[in-house]
Amino acid sequence: MTHGQRHFSSYAEEICSALTRFPEREAVVRGEQRFTAGQLRDLVFRMARVFETRGLGPGKTVALLGGNLPQLLAARYAAHLLGCRVVHLYARLSVAAQAVIVRDVETGVLVVDPRVAGRAGELAARSGVPDILTLGPAAVGEDLLELAACRSAGTFPGRARPQDICVIQYTGGTTGRPKGVCTTFAQEAARGERPRVPDVARRLLVCTTLAHAAGRLTDRTLAAGGSVVLLEDFEPAEVLTAIERERISWLFLLPPLLSRLLDHPDCGRRDTSTLTTLLYGGCVASPGRISEALSRIGPVLSQGYGQMEAGGISQLTTEDHDPQRPERLRSAGRPLPGVRVAIRDTAGNDVPAGEAGEICVRSDTVMQGYWKQPELTAEVLRDGWLHTGDLGRLDADGYLTVLDRLRDVVIMVGGKFHTSELEDVLESHPGVRQSAVFGIPDTDGVDQVHAVVVPTPDGTVDERQLRELARTELGEIYDAIRITFTTQLPLTETGKPDKKLLRQHSSRTPPNCGADSCA
Repeated sequence: MTHGQRHFSSYAEEICSALTRFPEREAVVRGEQRFTAGQLRDLVFRMARVFETRGLGPGKTVALLGGNLPQLLAARYAAHLLGCRVVHLYARLSVAAQAVIVRDVETGVLVVDPRVAGRAGELAARSGVPDILTLGPAAVGEDLLELAACRSAGTFPGRARPQDICVIQYTGGTTGRPKGVCTTFAQEAARGERPRVPDVARRLLVCTTLAHAAGRLTDRTLAAGGSVVLLEDFEPAEVLTAIERERISWLFLLPPLLSRLLDHPDCGRRDTSTLTTLLYGGCVASPGRISEALSRIGPVLSQGYGQMEAGGISQLTTEDHDPQRPERLRSAGRPLPGVRVAIRDTAGNDVPAGEAGEICVRSDTVMQGYWKQPELTAEVLRDGWLHTGDLGRLDADGYLTVLDRLRDVVIMVGGKFHTSELEDVLESHPGVRQSAVFGIPDTDGVDQVHAVVVPTPDGTVDERQLRELARTELGEIYDAIRITFTTQLPLTETGKPDKKLLRQHSSRTPPNCGADSCA
């Protein structure tokens, strides 16, 4: 480093500094495990020294496989202190799919939750990963925690360089072949929320995978001096119990999970008064359900819209959540500071306010590119703008509404329509809780429109009523929709409706396949 050049501080160093400032406070909770900030920091530094002995550093890859464990979180921070790139594998992917990713990112060390040690052995055999470290005793690899216990807990200086790849985050694959989204350490620092003042009162509940948005919210909470409570997965009763028991102030849910929370009988029985912020996002939310959440949980909702490729794009603030303005609740809010949003047609021209087009984004947080896919990178990154593949519109006040994925636009004999439009209409019926709409193209390139509907527990809604509602609200073209009823929509690991699975099911199943046929 030359004289006068400021040391680059990665997000992991910022978190370790925050942990050092408040060493006695509770930092991470999982079941009976309760880590103070000092204990978590020490574990990070000890693990970093173990990784160092394995030859890890800038340009090397660490893969993480496991659930929402404090120790897996510490392993990520330790790898990033060394300047490694990290890929956190989605646990529900097949071993074959995981092996493709592990090979593709040139994994040097695989860090494994002991509960999936058997899968790790098969994964190693398929991928050829040279080194496995487990977070406790297991039949494969060496015990990282045992090795770390013998190392110094003294401060470990960060070695990350701003231009190096920090994270390779693979898309869930619900819209095609998974892609590895690469962000640098500088971009991860820009995506983080540098707290102006400590917020030691913040208590975040994590009930979705740390491999996705919940991981970054965890980082922001710890950097602010707050605490994180980890659940393994989303289960409504457990979430409501944890909010009450742990006095949770922050919660993140995808809209389908928020709906399940509202529908649970304990929602009105548990004390949720400590919640100050309920963040939601990741897919389109029903304005009706958001209004219901406001009335039952309180004025604490805030929506975030973003992408792996872009980071945060826009926010609908708590103040924007006005039940008297359902059109505003349908929006994703205004672009975040430092983010430029343009709506463009297929020729790349900006469209007038209120018209639909592709959402294009420019900011410091846009990804570096897709891992080992330069052609695909060049296709979506053009002239400094990320072409998101999302369809949306900006109104005259600068509010962004996300309409669909471009590939989810349905082509019918009478023209094109956005699946979210029909979903909004179906969910306006008092007997409908949730819906998912998608098209399956026939040999002529025209889509057969399918709607999978979750009725309310006491709902008496039928196919005829919903078709009549759609026809009245949207036109006679909707007479042809095929409606299936189910008790619960399948979700991806990140909590979005799994339309890929629904398409596969519907393409081989006749309409009106029964109440539980798509669950």
